[in-house]
Amino acid sequence: AAPECPFCGEAAGRELEEHVRARHGHLLGAPGTGNGEQLYECPMCSLTCTNIQILQEHVDLHLEEHSFSEGGNIRDLELAQQLQTEEDERRRSEEEKREREEFKKLQRQYGLDNSGGFKQQFLRNMEREVDRGRMQPFEYHKRKADMMESLASGIDDGKTKTSGVIEVLCKYYQNESKDVRRVWLSAGVDHFHSSLGDRGWGCGYRNFQMLLSSLLQNSFYNDCLRDTTLIPSIPKIQSMIEDAWREGFDPHGASHFNNRLHGSKAWIGACEIYSLLTSLRIKCQIIDFHKPTGPMGTHPRLFEWILHYYSTDSEGGAKVVCTSKPPIYLQHQGHSRTVVGIEEKKNKSLCLLLFDPGCSSQEMQKLLKQNSDGAGLKLLRKFVGSLKEKQYQIVAVDGVLSLEEKAALCHASQVLTSEKIP
Repeated sequence: AAPECPFCGEAAGRELEEHVRARHGHLLGAPGTGNGEQLYECPMCSLTCTNIQILQEHVDLHLEEHSFSEGGNIRDLELAQQLQTEEDERRRSEEEKREREEFKKLQRQYGLDNSGGFKQQFLRNMEREVDRGRMQPFEYHKRKADMMESLASGIDDGKTKTSGVIEVLCKYYQNESKDVRRVWLSAGVDHFHSSLGDRGWGCGYRNFQMLLSSLLQNSFYNDCLRDTTLIPSIPKIQSMIEDAWREGFDPHGASHFNNRLHGSKAWIGACEIYSLLTSLRIKCQIIDFHKPTGPMGTHPRLFEWILHYYSTDSEGGAKVVCTSKPPIYLQHQGHSRTVVGIEEKKNKSLCLLLFDPGCSSQEMQKLLKQNSDGAGLKLLRKFVGSLKEKQYQIVAVDGVLSLEEKAALCHASQVLTSEKIP
């Protein structure tokens, strides 16, 4: 607030000194004492002076002190504001730097950092194996040639594939496993595991290969898979997903990858699998289990849904039901697996049978020599208490789409995306 005149109370601002002298100079004097001596009282501090000049100097000191104090306050305020501005800029700069680092970290984690894709990682990992003495140079050149041939043809080389596990499981459950009341198994499916080229990021692609291996064995899907008669390589699957995006499927999801997967190590999930299958005219549904439905963060409804999926068309009370249903794609944060069956124990508890891309072919081969004690099934079994991620998604195949149905789903995907984007 502007300083007030001590005589009239008027706001005088920085001109207080001139105001006092011009308007109230005649009041600086005061009546004298009884002995005839003239006294002058300071209007600011009531100090009594015996000389008008002394009083004038005294009042000037008051005014100078006030002016200095006011100027000092202004300078202090300006300095405080400057320091606050500098602190805000420093914090903003640090926050922007932290956000950039976190973004780069996420890009690296999800394979979007332009560090190359399957081919580059395969070659780098083989070079490390040679440097460590775990691979001979001649083997390096042979595997490189095989890899280049696979990339050129777009066909998976099959070196991570294990076949025949479902058939072995069917025989095992018929003859052994006394604690199992009933078991439902998917149609035949091959297991694929990650290789040197996709280790750490390729689980979604490997699970698609598993699902596709089952569909290719089912004549019901021959028409929609007539252009895909062999299991595609991972780079080829990336191109197939890009083709689905170009058709118009899931534009919102495509934007997260800048509409590009090929040549990257980008992770894919249930949405990309759904888009790819739908673009191939394979009818499927994607279902979210977005929160636990049981105690201790468990998902019993997920197990119940899968049981219903496999048991719907089965009749009678056979202990082992080898269904014609394809396997189910199962996704959670950071990983995905393939559901190939479900057990119902004699105590009514449920247990999923999962193919994990992280499980090597050497381990899967042990299942082909399954002992009567069922110890090897530990690789596959997951009880309700074992699946405690916050969220799960599944993609379940449910038939074939007509061209009209495919077009309608593509249009719906675009409309849904346009509604999400303001």
